[in-house]
Amino acid sequence: MSATDAVAATGDDQPAPEPADRPRRVSRRHGADASPTALPADRFLNRELSWLEFNARVLALAEDSDQPLLERVKFLSIFASNLDEFYMVRVAGLKRRQSTGISLRASDGSSIRSQLARISDRTRELVGRHGHCFLDEVMPALVKEGISIAHWDELDPAEQDRLHTYFTDHVFPVLTPLAVDPAHPFPYISGLSLNIAALVRDPDGGVERFARIKVPDNVPRFVAVQPGSVPTGTAAEDTVAFLPLEDLIGAHLSALFPGLRVVERHLFRVTRNADFEVEEDRDEDLLQALERELARRRFGPAVRLEVAESMSGRVLSLLRRELDISEADVFTVPGLIDLSDLMDLYDLDRPELKDDPFVPTTSPRLTEGETPKSVFATMREAPLLVHHPYESFATSVQRFIEQAAHDPDVLAIKQTLYRTSGDSPIVDALIDAAAAQKQVVVVVEIKARFDEQANIGWARALERAGCHVVYGLVGLKTHCKAALVIRQEAGELRRYCHIGTGNYNPKTARLYEDLGILTADPVVGRDLTALFNALTGFSRGAEYERLLVAPAGVRRGIIERIGREIEHARAGHEATVRIKVNHIVDEETTDALYRASQAGVQVDLLARTTCTVRPGVPGLSDNIRVRSIVGRFLEHSRIYHFANAGDPEYLIGSADLMHRNLDRRVEVLAQVTDPVSRGRLELTLDAAMADDTECWDLHPDGTWTVHVPADGGPTRDYQELFMIAAPVLGE
Repeated sequence: MSATDAVAATGDDQPAPEPADRPRRVSRRHGADASPTALPADRFLNRELSWLEFNARVLALAEDSDQPLLERVKFLSIFASNLDEFYMVRVAGLKRRQSTGISLRASDGSSIRSQLARISDRTRELVGRHGHCFLDEVMPALVKEGISIAHWDELDPAEQDRLHTYFTDHVFPVLTPLAVDPAHPFPYISGLSLNIAALVRDPDGGVERFARIKVPDNVPRFVAVQPGSVPTGTAAEDTVAFLPLEDLIGAHLSALFPGLRVVERHLFRVTRNADFEVEEDRDEDLLQALERELARRRFGPAVRLEVAESMSGRVLSLLRRELDISEADVFTVPGLIDLSDLMDLYDLDRPELKDDPFVPTTSPRLTEGETPKSVFATMREAPLLVHHPYESFATSVQRFIEQAAHDPDVLAIKQTLYRTSGDSPIVDALIDAAAAQKQVVVVVEIKARFDEQANIGWARALERAGCHVVYGLVGLKTHCKAALVIRQEAGELRRYCHIGTGNYNPKTARLYEDLGILTADPVVGRDLTALFNALTGFSRGAEYERLLVAPAGVRRGIIERIGREIEHARAGHEATVRIKVNHIVDEETTDALYRASQAGVQVDLLARTTCTVRPGVPGLSDNIRVRSIVGRFLEHSRIYHFANAGDPEYLIGSADLMHRNLDRRVEVLAQVTDPVSRGRLELTLDAAMADDTECWDLHPDGTWTVHVPADGGPTRDYQELFMIAAPVLGE
């Protein structure tokens, strides 16, 4: 698994959050409680600190000695990658607003200056925990298992000779020392690059000079040392040691500065602002505008400086001055800088140090004995809910698109693509369909942050193949996950649909927990037809029967349903709201949930990452509880459940309760109406909120603690339940 995939495994479907501070929405109470009772001004938690607490929960998995050792290494890597993206976007966005004089307040009412100070303090604490977890706990445990990270002076002469040859042949030719003097200005430092700061001097005296050497990112970070180089007494028969590339370069700095003496050398790393927006002009080609902005991203201002503990004050002062970095944005890192590269160690072939392999099952409804069954035939029988990664994406959703591409009776395929894998069978199938003269329409979201370049490539490949490619609506990102297949059957057209919570990405479908509904319901087919017409043509005010569609309909539809629960509670009927999403930060929806709690509605929230709701505040949110589950798989599905006085309603889809999802994206939530699928969704939420489920509880002050069952008994792994039960649940 690559570092990028690892980030995806605990990061987010986007990895980049929405823009920071913005004016708060005033609750319009679409059908919600119209009571004039004022809600307290301090009713929201700070979303930036809430995100940092999510990353703290990731770090807790790395600190958990019950986790397999290389899984702990993986979570250390994920924590580092998550924090990189947080600074590149969230912190960068706050700093940009501060520099432009925008004085908007955060969700908890704090100023930008106050937020940045609190972010810096909490980050410093977490970075210290992160570094010491690796140095004091994980590294010694790795050594016992025969995996070591060595330093140059710990190697014997034979090993040093071999690595000297490796340096000469594979590393030295790609190094470029950049001096700083009156003829050489301070060099540009690329974002997230690892760098060596060196002070050199003529041995006969003279002025010290600063030079920067970039540690190349196209050479392995950890260089293998010959077996047998780790300390004796290891538990493993076969041992392997690695030398960090920066150590190898540091030991050979004299080759880069012949005739000079290296006085000091220190490692540092810069994070730059990657928070940019494309100016969408109807008269300009969007691809060209986006490519121009991607080029600008490389040169964003520095927002964080990570330095080694050994760095001297004079070198640090020089870096701060040249990079224009404040003291609050300098982080001294214990041990190795940039632990995201630890994913290289996770990729070692040591299965005994990892989670047991898990092979997704194929839904029994998609097979006849050992023979795959037509997905179309299955969908005609009844809708099929699929739950990834427990049920295979490849044998359900992917097969649906592949069968459509090669079925001579299929006339058209329409699909949205937000993110997909580098080697995408979905894209290949769409290209095959176009080659077979089917009408193929693909809505490619080329503004998907950090996937822009890849999506531009996919868009052009699809266009070359003859697909109709569109980029959605001006000013909106198309984030919904939908596919529509039109098939000729017995003299009439039948529509087959998929609506999901996750991307059409076979790789992340093995790491993300997601849901999808495959259905031939003609009502859903009509709704998706209207949706794609809106995305590809000109449409205003489209009506939908089974879908809630943002930006116009998702927030309104959810608040109306919360209002309905309030009325049921007042009438003495069953009233419950249960929501499972990635983020809950939308103030208007949160206010509706507070009013529901005040009316006696039980509100259960499962928020994987960010949540600004304060649960359990007397008189405000007594009936709200908030949980988070962070585990082996990324909890990514979105489920909305409303008890509705015994006639429950379930919706699944792509929308989180965030401004960007509800106001600036095309999102879809689909009603799930068949009893079997609704039963599975009920089981999913029941298990998530069960008292013996292993999870985290949110408290009114924004802190999270490990859940302790009321009876003090043991807890069970929520994801393991579905790993075991998937073959039965899919029947």
